[in-house]
Amino acid sequence: MLSRQASHALKALLELAAKPLEWQSTHSLAKAQQLPEPMLEQLLLRLRRAGLLDARRGRVGGYRLTRPAREISLELILAGLDEALREGPNWTTVSEPSNSPANQVTYALQLRLERVRQKALAELSLEDLLFDLRSAVAESDNEGGVMLG
Repeated sequence: MLSRQASHALKALLELAAKPLEWQSTHSLAKAQQLPEPMLEQLLLRLRRAGLLDARRGRVGGYRLTRPAREISLELILAGLDEALREGPNWTTVSEPSNSPANQVTYALQLRLERVRQKALAELSLEDLLFDLRSAVAESDNEGGVMLG
């Protein structure tokens, strides 16, 4: 599951990805996504420090992506927010398997699920999410159901 902060950051990144050549202010991003501006500013600063955003001061300043959306994985975004490790299993409750076959199986399952999760985060790009967003908008305009993926 995504944290609230990760969800807010993704909404802002989708706004930036939709207009990749434009500089967008924190105020305009917060207004477009109905997000609290001070919290969004902190998230954008973290993503800038992670190398995912460029920032420019001034009246025509703001933020924009440092690279195409297809080159920004969800894994990079979560790492930039310092959230990549929070999404995995609770390793304090996962212990090395004992001699019990059932414990060995459940431990191996936890490891397998974590590998699948990491692979999915690495393969899913901001461009994929932007495609899903555009599909959802198009479907809602036609009063049809939303099909993502």
